[in-house]
Amino acid sequence: MTNEPRVAERPPTPYVGVTRTVTMATIAEIADQIPRVIESAVALGLEPAGAPFLRYDVIDMARELVVEAGIPLAHPAPPGTPLGDLEAGALPGGRYATVVHVGHPATLADATAALLRWAADGGLAFDVLTDERGDVWGCRLESYLTDPRDEPDMSRWETELAFRLAGDPA
Repeated sequence: MTNEPRVAERPPTPYVGVTRTVTMATIAEIADQIPRVIESAVALGLEPAGAPFLRYDVIDMARELVVEAGIPLAHPAPPGTPLGDLEAGALPGGRYATVVHVGHPATLADATAALLRWAADGGLAFDVLTDERGDVWGCRLESYLTDPRDEPDMSRWETELAFRLAGDPA
């Protein structure tokens, strides 16, 4: 089940994460980084403030994907904080096409396709460009709203898709 898509304003949001280049066959390698990113952030005294996410920076389904596993923070990491292999940044604010999908993660591709169709039907353009690397996204998020420790039934997991729309300053 997927809720109705909508356009939502999102503020710029500080975060920490790790980036990996993966293929569709190895994408689990980046998803497996989420618990470690959260643990590392907490161990550094950083305050998580939202659901963990995967941010798809570059997508070339036939070759490689550049994906970041991250966690939003209540406040940016103080300058000079030793982050190890974590990277600090800010998710860009602006208008996003968004939808919450309830279902097994294997069904996210269908929810993504439906969100893309909804946006196209509404004349909405995404913050994405295509070059030799593939589709380069301004911000394309999958945020995992359900903690698997609290809900073992994967068919009940909630995932928010949020794709930044074109026309907003970075």
